[in-house]
Amino acid sequence: MRILVLGGYGLIGSAVVSRCLAAGHAVTGLGRDVRSARWRHPDADWIACDIARLAEPEDWTTILTGFDAVVNCSGALQDGPRDDVRAVQAVAMRALFACCRQMGIRRIVQVSAVGASPDAPTEFMRSKAEADAALCALDLDWVILRPGLVVAPVSYGATGLIRGLASLPVVFTGMPSLRPIQTVHVQDVAGAVLLAVEGGIAVRAHYDLVEDQGHTLPDIVAAYRAWLGRPPAPLALPVSSWLLRAGFRMGDLVGRLGWRTPIRITALRQIEAGIDGDPTAWKRVAGSPLSSLSESLRRMPSGVQERWFGRLWLLKPAILATLSLFWLLSGLIALTHLDAAMAAMTAHGIDAVTARVTVLAGIFVDLALGAAILVRRTMPLAALGMAAMTGIYLFFGSAIAAGLWLDPLGAYLKTLPGVMLALVAYALADER
Repeated sequence: MRILVLGGYGLIGSAVVSRCLAAGHAVTGLGRDVRSARWRHPDADWIACDIARLAEPEDWTTILTGFDAVVNCSGALQDGPRDDVRAVQAVAMRALFACCRQMGIRRIVQVSAVGASPDAPTEFMRSKAEADAALCALDLDWVILRPGLVVAPVSYGATGLIRGLASLPVVFTGMPSLRPIQTVHVQDVAGAVLLAVEGGIAVRAHYDLVEDQGHTLPDIVAAYRAWLGRPPAPLALPVSSWLLRAGFRMGDLVGRLGWRTPIRITALRQIEAGIDGDPTAWKRVAGSPLSSLSESLRRMPSGVQERWFGRLWLLKPAILATLSLFWLLSGLIALTHLDAAMAAMTAHGIDAVTARVTVLAGIFVDLALGAAILVRRTMPLAALGMAAMTGIYLFFGSAIAAGLWLDPLGAYLKTLPGVMLALVAYALADER
């Protein structure tokens, strides 16, 4: 079969692409940025396209030509500079389903989410429910799969947050809601998608893809901690609800800068509402339950790379904030002490005009780099720019005042750790 997978490079979509390719199908993935996906899945074809812009059935006509089945794994957690939740999850999907009906593509697998309903507390769930309802109204061979919290070997979004929390030397008490959270392994989701695509289960049906038993969030974090090979956290730190909400609101602000952090108010509301479903329908057609959390974790490797990731996931925002603060303050201090900065140059034989131009240019660069490293799109270039500009400063500084290398306060030497920190930030630039 020729299968189109929307969101084919995401957490679930990537597993679906691999599973369908392994089964001998011809797979095409579709997403906004497919450059790295082409390297990871060279046997698949790829279409670069912003799903949010495909708002009418005719927008999908050229894309859908020649396909036998469509799998929707696309989605967005919350609105932001790069994401319009309803446009991606509802409007574009209604247009897609209508175009499939017009073109005679009957097999559609919609990967939704447990808890999707018109009165859900988040736009993420409401828009999923809107797309589900639109698909249910059509006379097609559709299947709607609703996974719980997805456990996967790769780390992205919520799984990254849980690994980060599990790497802390403390356990937070007073965490949101003790309502149940049911998990599912990503390969179980991919297997369910393949079964649905190949007609192995009843069509025009909904299936909740969740384990039998639910867990609280602290229980899940503890399970991940054990999986990472770490003993129980030695310290307990109480966190008030207002502080927790403030942290998630801060995540919303970070999201406005283009970062897809899972620390968003949408995620908090979903945790408070619970992530639970009814696995009965799936067990009836599959003949066995899905993997439990402990079974899912046993299916995944746990080595030094997982432990490194958990710690670095938490350090990454601290690294970026530190670099930003350093460069912004450097620029602001020079700006508010312009005469002193110029005097430091004229004292070494630089004329006043050249000193003024050089200082003002340096201030502009410092402020620009300090701001740019906070923005997702410009962060990698800003990190490299910080390392490069430090090298330039040291080169010209050495030409003017080489003796500062021997300064007891380490005027030049202290900049070298900043170069390495900027390179570490660059190495951590990838989101997936």
